[in-house]
Amino acid sequence: MKLKFKWLFLALFALNFSFSQDQDEILLTVDGDPVMTSEFLRVYNKNLDLVKDESQKDVDGYLKLFTEYQLKLKEAKRLKLHEDAKYQREFQRYKKQLTQNYLSENKVTDALVKEAYDRSGVDLNASHILVRLDDNSQDTLSAYNEVLKLRERVLKEGFDVVKADVHNGQTIFLEDLGYFSAFKMVYDFETAAYNTPKGEISMPFRTQFGYHAVKINDRRQSRGTITAAHIMVALQQKDSLLNPEERINDIYKKIAQGESFESLAKQFSDDKSSAKNGGKLSSFKSGQLSSTKFEDEAFALKADGNISKPFKTEYGWHIVKRIDLKPIQTFEDQKPTLEARVKRDSRSKLINTAMVNELKKRYQVSHETDAKSYFESILNEEFFKRSWKLPEEFDKGKAVFTINNKAFTYSEFGRHLMSAQRTYMNKSTSFSNVVDREYQKFFEKSILQYREDNLELENEDFANILKEYRDGLLLFDLMEKEVWNKASKDTTGLEKYYQKNKSKYQWNDRVDVVMASTADKSVAEKVLKMMRKGKSEEEIVTAFNTDSKKNIIFTKGVFDLNDDKLPSGLSFQKGVDKIYEHNDAFHVIDVIDVLPSGDKTLKEARGNVINDYQTQIETDWMDNLYGRFDIVVNEKALNAVKTKIKNQ
Repeated sequence: MKLKFKWLFLALFALNFSFSQDQDEILLTVDGDPVMTSEFLRVYNKNLDLVKDESQKDVDGYLKLFTEYQLKLKEAKRLKLHEDAKYQREFQRYKKQLTQNYLSENKVTDALVKEAYDRSGVDLNASHILVRLDDNSQDTLSAYNEVLKLRERVLKEGFDVVKADVHNGQTIFLEDLGYFSAFKMVYDFETAAYNTPKGEISMPFRTQFGYHAVKINDRRQSRGTITAAHIMVALQQKDSLLNPEERINDIYKKIAQGESFESLAKQFSDDKSSAKNGGKLSSFKSGQLSSTKFEDEAFALKADGNISKPFKTEYGWHIVKRIDLKPIQTFEDQKPTLEARVKRDSRSKLINTAMVNELKKRYQVSHETDAKSYFESILNEEFFKRSWKLPEEFDKGKAVFTINNKAFTYSEFGRHLMSAQRTYMNKSTSFSNVVDREYQKFFEKSILQYREDNLELENEDFANILKEYRDGLLLFDLMEKEVWNKASKDTTGLEKYYQKNKSKYQWNDRVDVVMASTADKSVAEKVLKMMRKGKSEEEIVTAFNTDSKKNIIFTKGVFDLNDDKLPSGLSFQKGVDKIYEHNDAFHVIDVIDVLPSGDKTLKEARGNVINDYQTQIETDWMDNLYGRFDIVVNEKALNAVKTKIKNQ
């Protein structure tokens, strides 16, 4: 199953099983293992709002849910799922993600989040000059001076003239960057851009790519958050004769003739998720959708109710209607999202530096004074050819530095230098520069890793949450093995279950139709006569549609009786019946065939059958677990828990 689904599963089912240091009573034992009252109370209070079943909000009802969770964990450990290599890898990945939330320097993080919010309210349009430079290069003056000269030329000659003369796309770049906001560029570049006034060019500055100068062409306030509706005609159509561009233009003409946008969206839009709501989309802001073209067309609409002309994206042809436009959200509303992005962004280097400085104050750190000079002495030119090796007489166990009581050894730093060789391949720099740079990297990495390795001991909240994930992942793997996979892969059992419960899986009445739609009742009356006479779709379209006006749009296909595109009260008789009024339009429908209700085949009902069969498997499995493991409830402790909850 996909990672996103696993996170959802954990959010719904992971429980907090941390133990209190206070005196506790045993509430129950599961096959001899005790579960304390404090554990149950913590779980009950934490997860109460997630429980939909009112019976489970009752202590006895919730105790059953809690006990079954314990039984599943017991079974997972009996099967040794916690020793599985895949489980261990996934847990370590989750742990690493969770750990990041506890390793930040809060004051620096808060300042960066506020800065990002302020910048996200302003869009910049910029061009830049870049002279590429290796991140490890010490000779930076020539690159700096080259950018400085190009900057002076741009000021005198203009950006486009200089670009045509010097841009080579390899070592020198002059590029138009368009509009961007916070998080679109590396942090150093973003900062220089936002600190440069409109119409000016910054002085040269460095990023990991080299030296830049940025020219700010325009500044504008963020376009905010827009709510819009659209009608989409997909590029790929089941009806091979349907031309998407012609269809969207037909719809646009009907809008221009005064027909309802929402009604046309319901009837003709291929975006099923929005069509039923008259084409209305969830609100979005610049950069949020995958189609820049769609965003630009939507934000270009000047007022609520304005409608765009048809335009094409990679998904299809669209018409957009602006419903509402709101300015950017408040800082408090955006803060959680911005904080997560700051920690993933190049800004995180600033956070790490602040955290390292904080940890140096918190821990006892001791550096060995001769370590750097020793490593400088054993480096040679082979290092820059990526063929350097540690000497045979290398003293592996000697400490480079210690953090609290943990020594970080020559062996560890030596391996770090071995790995770093690829960064310096064919570079020219001094051995002292190499050792200084890599020593600092190694120390920062080591002290942050030390903090991470000891986080469970230092932070009780982290330890509790980590246990939730550990147990939740274990339960996920157990359910996948014992229930979900069995339900989908047991073809014999699935067939048997389907045959036994076939009456649960039924088709509603369906109809295969050709439907002509128009906003003009008099046109519908004429179309009705023509369709009764057996006139073709092409003849009817020719009779009523012109290049300037589209009176008729045809829709063909098999529809469920309850489909929103069909009018209520449709006669399930073959042939043409009458005119139906639906979605603010008139429809003449030729019923080609009637497909009555009846049993779905296993193939047609497979998804629902698997879900139901899965439920039965889980019920039988839980009965088996109750029989396998002994459960003893301490009634005295349970009564005390009920009293405490009642008095909360």
